[in-house]
Amino acid sequence: MPAEISIVIPTLNAEAELPGCLEALMEGLVDGLIREVVITDGGSQDATQRIAESAGARLVRGPASRGGQLQRGCAVACGDWLLVLHADTQLEPGWSAVVSHHLQQGQGRPAYFRLEFRARGVMPCVVASWANLRARLFGMPYGDQALLIRRSDYDAVGGYPDQPLMEDVALVRRMHGLTELPIRALTSAARYQQQGWIRQGTRNLWLLARYFAGAKPEALAHAYRK
Repeated sequence: MPAEISIVIPTLNAEAELPGCLEALMEGLVDGLIREVVITDGGSQDATQRIAESAGARLVRGPASRGGQLQRGCAVACGDWLLVLHADTQLEPGWSAVVSHHLQQGQGRPAYFRLEFRARGVMPCVVASWANLRARLFGMPYGDQALLIRRSDYDAVGGYPDQPLMEDVALVRRMHGLTELPIRALTSAARYQQQGWIRQGTRNLWLLARYFAGAKPEALAHAYRK
């Protein structure tokens, strides 16, 4: 299979997590699946940009706004497919074969991965299970589950909006036929561990409800950072 996927990763001071994310992508390079890796940075003050350049990634710079960063990164990507991935997410070993099968047999449908947190205990399982159920029932995976979408379909639905939060929700709400890939996206649990699993989960649901009610993403981002 010719290399046909552009990996797009938004970053902001991600030096602690980016190496693990990139290392997990190596099997896709070995298999000839990945055409390029695009790191779209929002002004990191740590070693993030140096790590990206050392890894041979294409580095795009601009203001910090996840939606804006993804918009810029996807704009320069050259692959027939986009795989949008957060810097603190590591794809499970074997992902390359699963994605290759989907590209050949998935009839062009957009897809996402099963969420699992890199943490032990009951609450990480509960929160991840809810996220996976939400994605299946409502077709609404978040960005930490990663998103695989054909470039032409991404363009057809208008791409990512330039907004600091809920950019993933805004995009997937305009998409149809999302399918779950039978492999995991292993994601950092740092925010949940810092804030508490129940508290952070409740805040996330409240922010989503406010977004659906018409709250501005900028106001939600401010509340999220607090």
